[in-house]
Amino acid sequence: MSSRVLITGGAGFIGSHLSERLLAEGNEVICIDNFFTGSRRNVEHLFDNPRFELMRHDVTFPLYVEVDQIYNLACPASPVHYQHDPVQTTKTSVVGAINMLGLAKRLRVPILQASTSEVYGDPAVHPQTEDYWGNVNPIGTRSCYDEGKRAAETLFFDYRRQHDLSIKVIRIFNTYGPRMHPNDGRVVSNFIVQALRGEPITIYGDGSQTRSFCFVDDLVDGMVRLMNTDHSVTGPINVGNPGEFTMLELANAVLEITGSTSTIEHRALPQDDPKQRQPNIDLARRELGWEPTIALRAGLERTVEYFRGVLETDVAERVR
Repeated sequence: MSSRVLITGGAGFIGSHLSERLLAEGNEVICIDNFFTGSRRNVEHLFDNPRFELMRHDVTFPLYVEVDQIYNLACPASPVHYQHDPVQTTKTSVVGAINMLGLAKRLRVPILQASTSEVYGDPAVHPQTEDYWGNVNPIGTRSCYDEGKRAAETLFFDYRRQHDLSIKVIRIFNTYGPRMHPNDGRVVSNFIVQALRGEPITIYGDGSQTRSFCFVDDLVDGMVRLMNTDHSVTGPINVGNPGEFTMLELANAVLEITGSTSTIEHRALPQDDPKQRQPNIDLARRELGWEPTIALRAGLERTVEYFRGVLETDVAERVR
């Protein structure tokens, strides 16, 4: 049976792919976005679909719509963007969560929170399991995002305990793919854009720090599976690719795929940058029957192809 689904941050990188997936399954999608990091270009190919609706709206203000499910994705997710206006970032996570939880409570519908591996901070436990409480600096430059997401999780579970609301909390690990913002400062988009432009690839630190990279289609599949679980399943559930790669390994893979002659340039590590990040996904396997299927190289090839097209289009528009 089709549902009417609200996606906050729906014109963003992940939200646009989620919109596609839900529409393909026959659902109606109301996509809201304030376009701080999202873009109409990410969803313009959906405008002709009569089951898709796009609204400009900021989740820090209440919203009154009638829906069957809510995916709360609204929040800038890269340091470049969430540190641009840290107070607004915290408000988006906290006030936005309050507004969307209030809507879910009024409608008595399930709501999924797009949380993050950043709730683990610079982890002292490796790989990270859902019962690890994290190692987070509450007053650092990344705290607006890290602590904002932690507070949002608190609100979700308090609404569950106090109102028996059907909540789903997913902790998203590094995700990449087409429609990433080219200037978001995240490592995959950074490396690819720099390589395609022939600029030096910037690695912070010595490049030995690790991340685990999940292709966006795999992530969206995990989100949809979690949303459609029984009322008793709340999460938090880690969703990410447990394959661990150093920054140097990622840079070399990007250089090989792009055929770039870019050099590698080392810079100082930013404050509170985690040295390791790898999900334990045993819970996702058990509760959702989920694990990633797209290998890093295959995902990178699709992402490089997307960014090549974006850069070529930008050049053509400047020439015009």
